[in-house]
Amino acid sequence: MAPKPVRASRKTELVRGIGRNGRSKTYHKRGLWAIKAKNGGKFPIHEKKAVAETPAVRAPKFYPADDVAKPLHKNKVINPPKLRSSITPGTVLILLAGQFKGKRVVFLKQLESGLLLVTGPFKVNGVPLRRVNQAYVIATSTKLDVSSVDVTKFSDAYFKREVTKKKKGETEFFEAEKENEGNTLPEEKKEDQKAIDAKLIPIIEAVPELKAYLAARFSLKSGVKPHELVF
Repeated sequence: MAPKPVRASRKTELVRGIGRNGRSKTYHKRGLWAIKAKNGGKFPIHEKKAVAETPAVRAPKFYPADDVAKPLHKNKVINPPKLRSSITPGTVLILLAGQFKGKRVVFLKQLESGLLLVTGPFKVNGVPLRRVNQAYVIATSTKLDVSSVDVTKFSDAYFKREVTKKKKGETEFFEAEKENEGNTLPEEKKEDQKAIDAKLIPIIEAVPELKAYLAARFSLKSGVKPHELVF
């Protein structure tokens, strides 16, 4: 059987730096002659775009020994997270984290920060007015009509606490402990909680067994998969 003819390599270089074709052949293969003929026997020259001159900023000769605090950007806009479609005013939620984990609460509204305003009510299961993240709640199919409950007063500023910085010495440490022991909820917030409870409790009592449902703590038994449950 006759051996197959060896085809010439299509590489443009024989060895590094030495081309297979000469200057004349390369000129014709690349079609440079056509470009030159099209532009009156000369290659086209493209004008460079003007670049705005920027003044040269020299680096400082000396650097400060201490770190210089830079102010934060004041105009930063934080968009609140979108509320889940399953959570609407009056929806009964199950808390999954925090002090009241496992408690059922009534959702009232979404605040400016995106947190949810909820309450037990306090007289039913001991959960006061508080803010929770929607990532740590389960929305149930139980819903109440809370259109008669006025919650326009409540915002993120309502829940802010006054922070006073004090130097803690030996005497100040024990004085601070005594102050913390005597810390109680302001009377104004107690009245607000009573007003919300007074509106919600008649609505809850109108639904059979709903009060007992809210008072019971949610829990899972062994082998129960929460993602397969219908709440």
